[in-house]
Amino acid sequence: MASLYLIPVTLGDTPHDHVLPAYNREVILHLRHFIVEEVRTARRFLKQVERSIDIDALTFYPMGKHADEARFEQYLEPLRRGESVGVISEAGCPAVADPGADIVALAQREGMNVVPLVGPSSILLAVMGSGFNGQSFAFHGYLPIDAAQRAKRLKRLESISAQEKQTQLFIETPYRNARIIADIMAACSPRTRLCIAAGLTTEAQYLRSMTLQEWKRAQLPDLAKTPAIFAIYAG
Repeated sequence: MASLYLIPVTLGDTPHDHVLPAYNREVILHLRHFIVEEVRTARRFLKQVERSIDIDALTFYPMGKHADEARFEQYLEPLRRGESVGVISEAGCPAVADPGADIVALAQREGMNVVPLVGPSSILLAVMGSGFNGQSFAFHGYLPIDAAQRAKRLKRLESISAQEKQTQLFIETPYRNARIIADIMAACSPRTRLCIAAGLTTEAQYLRSMTLQEWKRAQLPDLAKTPAIFAIYAG
């Protein structure tokens, strides 16, 4: 059956066979159409999976921030003809905090077969390694850039965490990682716990959970160039 395969990629320079099942490679080798967040990095990923793959024989459809969303429906035309299509994000699992969700929504509306493949999700890995509540958690993407709005949002998330005993997760652009850590410390209670999960599955992995009071006494990591997820828990 022709399917829309959601193909996870590595979160960094980790060898793909350390975090991706061999089955994913088998699927990739049978695909000729790929909907991708960024064509150049998708091509590089596919070459890492199989060096002999003929990249020029493949068709790529961009879905990144500069893509024309009005064309997304056309990207599914191979599926309508009975040819399977792969979806590849920039990092981790497609359709999770990713424009691939729009492609999947279109496929679901048409009753197409959607197959999510196994691979690393920074969100789930952060929850697993945090020691916080793994039965109830919420991911909020990026918080407001404005300092006052960000402080208000952080206090709101802390309140929800305390009331619902729910882990609250969010991300930031790497060069602003130090700023958001400082903002969390300023906005939240010293008793609230913070997990910093950076460079997950890579050699540069950093994963620590402490109360904010403990973080204020700790040596903070330099994360200016490292993708990170932050989790707070006040339950």
